[in-house]
Amino acid sequence: MSAPDGSPVGAERSIGQLFASATTELSALVHDEIALAKAQLKQDVKRGAVSGGAFSVAGAVLVFSLPMLNFALAYGIRTWSDWNLAVCFLLSFAANVLVALVLVLIGVVFAKKAQKSKGPQKVAASMKESAGVLQNAKPHPRPELAQDRVPAAIEAVARSSS
Repeated sequence: MSAPDGSPVGAERSIGQLFASATTELSALVHDEIALAKAQLKQDVKRGAVSGGAFSVAGAVLVFSLPMLNFALAYGIRTWSDWNLAVCFLLSFAANVLVALVLVLIGVVFAKKAQKSKGPQKVAASMKESAGVLQNAKPHPRPELAQDRVPAAIEAVARSSS
C-alpha cells in the first residue's frame, strides 16, 4: 500500500511531499464538491422547469379551453336540464377554473420541492467546514533542528513568508 504521492505508507516523507499530498487531496476534494454542486443544481433546475411547465400548461388550458369548453359544456347542461342558459355558462366556467386550480397546485408542489432543496447551500457549508478544519489544524510537534542544521531553503521560505 502506498500514499497518494507513491511513497510507501509508514515511511518518513519530507515536508514537501506531505504538502504536495495535502494539496492534491484538497484539490480533489474541491473538484468533488464542485461536481456535487453541479449535480444538485441540475436537479433543482429540473424541478423548477417542471414547476414552470405546470404553470404554463395551467395558463394555456385556461386561455385556450375557455371559449370552446364553455360553449360545449353550457349547451350540454342546457340540454340535460331546463336551467337558464346564463347559469349553464357559469357552471361551464367554474369547471374550467377547477381544472386550472388543480394544475396550479401541481406547480406549487414542485416549486416548493425545488425551493426546499438547498443543494448548493449544503455544498457551500460543507466547503466552509472543510476550510475551517484545515485552518484550525495544527501540525504535529517536530523536534527542533539545531540552528546549524537549518537548511538554507527553509530559511529563505521563512524570510519570504514573514
